[in-house]
Amino acid sequence: MFSRCWRAAGYRWAPVPMESVSMRLLPACLVLSCLLTVLPLHAQDLAATCHASSSYDVTVNPGSILFDRSAPAPLRVQLQQGSLRTDGSAVRLSMEDQDRLTLFERDLRALLPRVRQVADHGVDMAVQAMRAEAAGMGLGADTMSELDNRLDADARGLKQRIANSRSTHDWNGDVAQQYANQIVAELTPLVAGDLGQQAINAALGGDLQTAADLRDRATALATDLQPRLQRRMQALQPQIAALCPAIRRLAGLQQGVRGADGRPLDLLQVGP
Repeated sequence: MFSRCWRAAGYRWAPVPMESVSMRLLPACLVLSCLLTVLPLHAQDLAATCHASSSYDVTVNPGSILFDRSAPAPLRVQLQQGSLRTDGSAVRLSMEDQDRLTLFERDLRALLPRVRQVADHGVDMAVQAMRAEAAGMGLGADTMSELDNRLDADARGLKQRIANSRSTHDWNGDVAQQYANQIVAELTPLVAGDLGQQAINAALGGDLQTAADLRDRATALATDLQPRLQRRMQALQPQIAALCPAIRRLAGLQQGVRGADGRPLDLLQVGP
């Protein structure tokens, strides 16, 4: 990653005395990479905070809700206005179970915009954290302006993705990490280029102390940034925790409902 960041910043290796200063400034490339790990972190926090889990992916369609997984059976569970199908077979339900599943579907749909709201706030907090950390780097005015513009554009793009998402499939695998990597690729040249040029200018002007200070600042950021960001993002925890009662209610509503094979659905599990 170091060499990729360095090339993106427009630098080439050269046998000059400044090479050692440049090499020691490379940890600055980690700054935005660490910052951007905040974006996918809180997708898992809902489960961690509420002690909730599911072996299914869920897709909220306009007329139905689909739970699907690769194994074990049932692989597909569809809820639609109080009706239930598992692996394509209709399930005969008691009136009580129909009522339970009707409420389950209604409450799950009502929960979706609340989850989106928390996710949006998480993006806002991450961007604020990025700006606060960048402001402490002593970057030039032009670099800060460009950084602000790109952060705004990236935040809009991520919020649009959140707004359009109807399925956990949208975030499976390394999708979130790929999104973060894309943003890193856009922003690291700004930080690496600015700090690197400042250090080179200082050293060429004979101010080796300033060059060393820039190096130390970059190194400290790369080392300490992640814990600082995690502390900043703790402010989101009360909003995540506020979703837990609704999740526990969902788990209670599906309790005891059985599929076509007679086994409990267990769409959602909530621990103590």
